[in-house]
Amino acid sequence: MNKVSAKEWLTKAWHNLSGAKLFYEADHYSDVTAVELHYTVEKSLKSFLAYNNQKIPKTHDLSELYKQTYQFIDLHSDIDMLEKITKYHIEESYPAFDRALPPRDEIKEVLDFAFDLFGRVCALLDIDPKELV
Repeated sequence: MNKVSAKEWLTKAWHNLSGAKLFYEADHYSDVTAVELHYTVEKSLKSFLAYNNQKIPKTHDLSELYKQTYQFIDLHSDIDMLEKITKYHIEESYPAFDRALPPRDEIKEVLDFAFDLFGRVCALLDIDPKELV
């Protein structure tokens, strides 16, 4: 078990999550908020691999990451959410002509999901989120 490495991943996830929350509350560009939320979920899932001293894949595909972490957390009912969030990294990170920003209500749904996931991961790894600030 490698709690130190998991904490490093979760600290970065917390930075992304708290930034996304600030962006959402400020009604900042939802594409930027969406990318921060993607990184929150990605790093939270990767923390399981770090904790178990497994190789961290260089992928942003959350469904692929879940295939490597499903034994640690049950997100089966959230597969659609993972696919939606993966698209944020692909679609919102780079410029595209005339693309609409993600709607605010969708961002709120993903923000709530990311907060829940982050809390669940911390609890499963027995890591106090206050240690990650």
